[in-house]
Amino acid sequence: MTSADADANATGTPDDPHRRDPYAGFPGTVGRTFAESTPAWPGRVRPREGAPNIVVVLIDDMGYSDIGPFGAEIPTPTLDRLAATGVRLANYHTMPLCSPARAALLTGLNPHRVGYSFVANADPGFPGYGMEVAADIPTLAELLHDTGYATYAVGKWHLTRDSASSAADDRANWPIQKGFDQYYGVLEGLTSLFHPHQLVRDNSPLDIDEFPDGYYYTDDLTDQAIAMVKSLRAHDADKPFFLYLAHNAVHGPLQAKPEDLARHRGRYDGGWDELRTSRFARQLAAGHFPPGTELPDRNSEAGYEVGPWDELTPVQQKLYARYMEVYAAMVDNVDQNLGRLTDTLAALGELDNTIILFTSDNGGTGEGGAEGTRSYFSRFVHHPRLPEDWNPDVEREIGLIGGPQSLVHYPRGWGMASNTPFRLYKGQTYAGGVRVPFVLSWPAGLPRAEGDDGVRAQYQYVTDILPTLLELAGVERPSSRRGAPVQSLDGVSFAPVLSSAEAASTRVEQYCEMTGNRSHYRDGWKLVTLHQPGAAYDDSEWALYDLRTDPTEIHDVAAEHPDLVKELSAAWEAAAWRNGVFPLADGSGSLALRGPEAERLRRPVTLLPGTPELERYRSSRLISFRSFTVETALDHHAEGDQGVLVSHGDQGGGYSLYIEDGRLRFAYNQYGELFETDAGPVPAGTRLITLEAAAVADLKWEFRLTVDGREAGRLGPVHQLIGMAPFQGISVGIDRKSPVSWPVHERHRSFRYTGGLRSVTYVPGDPAPYDPETVAQALREAAAAFE
Repeated sequence: MTSADADANATGTPDDPHRRDPYAGFPGTVGRTFAESTPAWPGRVRPREGAPNIVVVLIDDMGYSDIGPFGAEIPTPTLDRLAATGVRLANYHTMPLCSPARAALLTGLNPHRVGYSFVANADPGFPGYGMEVAADIPTLAELLHDTGYATYAVGKWHLTRDSASSAADDRANWPIQKGFDQYYGVLEGLTSLFHPHQLVRDNSPLDIDEFPDGYYYTDDLTDQAIAMVKSLRAHDADKPFFLYLAHNAVHGPLQAKPEDLARHRGRYDGGWDELRTSRFARQLAAGHFPPGTELPDRNSEAGYEVGPWDELTPVQQKLYARYMEVYAAMVDNVDQNLGRLTDTLAALGELDNTIILFTSDNGGTGEGGAEGTRSYFSRFVHHPRLPEDWNPDVEREIGLIGGPQSLVHYPRGWGMASNTPFRLYKGQTYAGGVRVPFVLSWPAGLPRAEGDDGVRAQYQYVTDILPTLLELAGVERPSSRRGAPVQSLDGVSFAPVLSSAEAASTRVEQYCEMTGNRSHYRDGWKLVTLHQPGAAYDDSEWALYDLRTDPTEIHDVAAEHPDLVKELSAAWEAAAWRNGVFPLADGSGSLALRGPEAERLRRPVTLLPGTPELERYRSSRLISFRSFTVETALDHHAEGDQGVLVSHGDQGGGYSLYIEDGRLRFAYNQYGELFETDAGPVPAGTRLITLEAAAVADLKWEFRLTVDGREAGRLGPVHQLIGMAPFQGISVGIDRKSPVSWPVHERHRSFRYTGGLRSVTYVPGDPAPYDPETVAQALREAAAAFE
């Protein structure tokens, strides 16, 4: 067909529905009218007129009482304003850990169904531990993007397996592939707020040597989010956006800006007992709980117990109060940054038509132990054979707490206060682990009725967020996407609850499980366990609470209602089978095994100069629980050549080999305790410098340094870096970002080597007998012999 033929075929007027299509006769259009065959141009999908922007602000490890609208003394004026115009879900529940909660929030499915029974740092091979969002489970970002929204993710992701977070991965489960137009942040669950270990923009890790003085990650995330919104409005005045702003704060390690810390000095000298009492009084006054609700005694369960503040020594009180000052400063900073974002929306004239949802992914944590820690990664280690001289709290000057040289976490007494008025912590299915603050504001779409205080007492669950936001945005979740059916939702919209305090809860039943801890909620009753790792799973673990009269889970009435216990425990098990909960991995060893592809990460690797920093998990496979050798080939001709040859780790633990003033030096940072050895002068010429690490008893390494085969120095035995340490990956020719040795950093910053570095080769040795994966494999093989 010629263009003239097409023009001749276009009869009728533009408003005539029977006007012939100029493209009639082309495939797919024969015999159709113009109105029926107008092409849907790619990228032209537009949402409904006046569709709201959506901002989800997710904070990490924040307890129920940590913001002003939920009883905190911490100044949170931005959240106070949002709560004053919006609603507070006083009975909102989530998962006890971050990855499962985030999977449920972004998909509307129970986390085990999505494949997140645990945080995305495990790969034992069970369906519930797949750590990948399947293609037939569309995320909130994908669903909104399909209807014309711009979609942005900023901050913590933690939905990609650590073993799939390197630059060589297919990135199938990275944010961009899950519906986001842009992404900036950290794929893993935690990082240093002064020196983030691996920032990613969109699909690419950023190659950063140094951060500028005054850099703070929470500020940076907000800068990036604001820039995305401003850029969108510069290009499109109408397109609504979905912004998923997921802070790493207030997850450990706790670090705060000096100016924020200064505002909280002395605030917590009264201790956690006093803090709980004052917060609970404000919660009762705000109507969060029915009259007669009791504040539980301090946590007393073995391994989770908290002692009276008044029984601490003055030295302990001073130290412990400093930890909470840092935590409060971090919450304060998050609110300040939310204020910057809302100010931007106000300047654009869009604040009223923006849904802003603020919540936490799980409750406050007890991982800091009874006394807290100044060496986060040594406290974070969970190994059954830790030697007696293992130090979970490497002493640091009190003035360093909260700064870039310390990776700290508070004592669990502050976690208990964070979760006021509930029992226990993150990781447990009691309310302290799963009941968190929730604020939602949308002045244009959900104006508060006169006399409505905005407090909602109805039970709702994290899976309900996706269908609620879709309903508010006027978006229907399809039954199929891209020609294939999608999995059904578990969540139900609670939009009616947002509109009225008198509306019935839309969630009447919900199971929960985390590392063997279980619970089942049904219409005001809650069946719950506190499971001890390695213990049998039996009916004796169950406790029963009537949350209508006992929301703080004090009075176990299981003995009074044996039939109800039996009924709810059977309901939990049925839900567990439906959702892929089994096997119940309680942290006693079954999560140690990794997939067979992990073995390829233990092959020898040669790194050339200019190689970007290796990702953390990739780097750890070369050294973890084993002997290893690092061979460095260089041309050291100039007398003044100096700098770092290889570094691995940061202020939380690591090692660095460098030349300074003509001498070879080795620095070993043992979770904050620095050891150094001088290996003597390095003669000019082509040299092979070898670092040999021998894995010896008691989880220790002995190091030996040679230059051209000649022994030049030794160091050790020192405790191995295990668990999440070293947290920063391997760099060659430089010590990037957070340094291994702070004194070297003060003298030279990242200290790039000025000579001719040829290569650095890692040769992993055999695993030590205490390698958890080796132990787990041996147990599996032994069990298989009897099957």
